[in-house]
Amino acid sequence: MLENPEGVRDRLLNRLRRETPALKVNDLYFEGIQPLRFLSPAAIEQLGGPKTTNMVLNIPRYAVDVYENRLDIEGFRVQGTDEADDAMWSDWQYNDGDLLSQQAHREALALGRAYAIVGPGNDEVPLITAESPFEAIHEDDPRTHEVRDGIKKWTDLDGDQFVSLYHPDGRLTWYKTKGKRDWKLDDGVKEENDFNLCRLVPLVNDPRMLGRLLPGLPDQRLGRSVFHDVVGIVDALNKIASDMMTSAEFHAMPRRWATGLKEDDFLDEATGAQLDTFSLIAGRMWGVENEKAKFGQFPEADLTNFHNTIKILSQVAAQYLALPPHYLGFATENPASADAIRSSESQLVKAAERKQRTLGTRWERVQRLVLLTRGAEDSSELRRIETLWRDPATPTIAQKADAIVKLVQAKDASGKPILPVQQAREDLGYTLTQRNRMDDYDLQNALDPLTDRAIRRLALTGGGSAPADGS
Repeated sequence: MLENPEGVRDRLLNRLRRETPALKVNDLYFEGIQPLRFLSPAAIEQLGGPKTTNMVLNIPRYAVDVYENRLDIEGFRVQGTDEADDAMWSDWQYNDGDLLSQQAHREALALGRAYAIVGPGNDEVPLITAESPFEAIHEDDPRTHEVRDGIKKWTDLDGDQFVSLYHPDGRLTWYKTKGKRDWKLDDGVKEENDFNLCRLVPLVNDPRMLGRLLPGLPDQRLGRSVFHDVVGIVDALNKIASDMMTSAEFHAMPRRWATGLKEDDFLDEATGAQLDTFSLIAGRMWGVENEKAKFGQFPEADLTNFHNTIKILSQVAAQYLALPPHYLGFATENPASADAIRSSESQLVKAAERKQRTLGTRWERVQRLVLLTRGAEDSSELRRIETLWRDPATPTIAQKADAIVKLVQAKDASGKPILPVQQAREDLGYTLTQRNRMDDYDLQNALDPLTDRAIRRLALTGGGSAPADGS
C-alpha cells in the first residue's frame, strides 16, 4: 500500500527545515563571512564591536575550487563500447551541461549535496536542471537505498510557495500555498510515468551509511562539505590573522612616549585651541619648548610568531584536504621535476578520482532518466551508462604525448598498434567534437586521388557511372 503523498510531503518539508541550519553554516564558511571565533566578547568590544572587520583566509572556498577544477565531464557511453554516445552528449550540450555540472559540483562540495532534476522540456529534448540543497531534499528506501521520494520547494516573485513532490515511479505532484501550512494540490500540474525511477537525483559528497550519530548534527547520509574537517582550523587561522593585523596596527610600529609635559603645553596661548603638535603619523617630528621634556619609544612588536602559527595551521589544513604543499604557499621551492609534481599531488588525485566515481554514478542516473523521458524502454543497457571524466592528474603535456605516441607506434603480435589512434586522442584530452573532426580529416587524407576524383565526378553527374578510362 502506497504511503499518503501529503504525509511524505510534510515529512520531507520538516527534514528540509531541520537540515537548513547546517547548510547555512557551511554557506557562511564558503563565502568567507563566518563570525570570528576564539575571541572574547570584551576583546571584540575593544576592537570595535560586532562590526569589527576580520581578516579571513578563505581556505574553504579555495579547497572547493581545487577539487571542482578536477571534475570535468567529457562524455557518456554505454559500457562495452569504445566511443562516447553522440545522442546523450547532444542532450547534455542542449542543457548547457558543462555549466550545469560545474555549479552542481561546487554546491555539493561546499554544502555536502546538490540535486539534478530531469523533466520534459521544449523541442522534445528533456530538461536537466541543477538544484540547491536549500530548496530540495530526498530520502532513500531503507531496503534498496534507492531514492524513494524527493521534494523541491520554492517561492515565486508574487510570494506564492510551491512544492514539487517526486515519487519513486517517476510521477510528479505539485502543491501550492500562500500560507505556511495550507498546501493545496495543483491539479493542473501532474505527470504520469511508467518507469521506476525518481526524477530527483542527489549529488552527494562523502555520504555516510548511517544517519545522525550525535544529537544536533546534520544527517550524515545527506553528505558532508569537503572542508568539514578543517572548520576549527579555519577559525583558528582567521583568529590568528586578525590578531596579527591588530598587532600591526597598535604594536608593529614603535609606540612613542613623552614625560615632563602638561596639558597646557598642547593649547594655543592666544586662542586656547588644541594644538596638533603630536601626530600618530609615522615620520612626524615632535618638538616642545619645555626643556624638561623627554621623549622615547617602546620597541616594536615582532610578528614572526603569527607567521609561524599561520604556517603550521595551514600545513595541518592542507593535510586534511589532501592539498600539495605548494598549493598553500608554505613550500616555496620549485618542484624538482614533473615526477615530483605528480608525487606531491597523488593523494589529491586519488581523492578527486573517488569523487568522480561517486558523482559519476549520479550523472549516469540523470542520463538514464533523459532516455526514459525520450520514450526509451528501461533495459539493462540503460543501467550500464558510463560517465567519461577528464584525467584529474596534471602531467606535463610533453610527457603524456610522448608516452601515448610510443604506445601508438608499438605493434602487437598481429602488427596492429597497441593503442588505437582514436583512443590516443581521447587520452590526450580532445573533446568528442574535436575527435570527430579529426576522423573526418583522416578519411579525407586517406582517399586515393583517382578515387576522390571519381567520387566528385559522380556527384557532378548526378550519380551516373564513372568514365571507363578513369578520367
